[in-house]
Amino acid sequence: MSKIQDKVVIITGVSSGIGEATAKELAFRGAKVVMAARREERLKTIQEDIKNNGGEARYKVTDVSSHQQMEELADYALKEFGKIDVLINNAGVMPLSPVHENKIKEWDTMIDVNIKGVLYGISAVLPFMRERKEGHIINVSSVAGHLVFPSSSVYSGTKFAVRAITEGLRQEECMNNIRTTIICPGSVATELTDHISDEELKTSIKKQSEIAIDPANIARAIGFAIEQPSDVAINELIIRPTIQEL
Repeated sequence: MSKIQDKVVIITGVSSGIGEATAKELAFRGAKVVMAARREERLKTIQEDIKNNGGEARYKVTDVSSHQQMEELADYALKEFGKIDVLINNAGVMPLSPVHENKIKEWDTMIDVNIKGVLYGISAVLPFMRERKEGHIINVSSVAGHLVFPSSSVYSGTKFAVRAITEGLRQEECMNNIRTTIICPGSVATELTDHISDEELKTSIKKQSEIAIDPANIARAIGFAIEQPSDVAINELIIRPTIQEL
């Protein structure tokens, strides 16, 4: 039997890309998936795909930047399945821009989704995991959490923060048998570039994205981290296209 079989997994940002691929991968391997995103029609379609392939999935429309909605998501998972084994904080946005352009609203959105969303997810599930002395929190960062390039200052700042938060959480909760994993994708074929408002910059970034790998590759890596024995923690994975230099 797969070590993923019957695990209850909450995943945010499921409406496309890595979140969608991970929901399908884990459900195919026997997990009970609780999917969260803002686009209900996409959630319905993905749920139907999973059910048609023999998997089990529920969904709840959720804005990760709302602490209350993340609490409600955790409560929903507990009501439906009675436990939470894994949280995957995957939701993220990437409206790249040079700092001098002062795109304050975009900065606020990145901080609200990429940092606060991760913290709110952790806050929502951690009491239950601490009570059980068991759990796994997986936070999706980025190679931009390891390096900075022009126009990535704020985005990289949020992804460096995700890595710092996850490592701090690891040290605080390892004795409670709670595992943490940081997933750092390189170029992946997702909708992230759609958030860039500068059309010239968007075109440039999309051109670099021609080497992007399929989100299913990240989903398999997440599955690998989850399926390890409970006394083994895969703390960080960097996954790039082979030919990506950055």
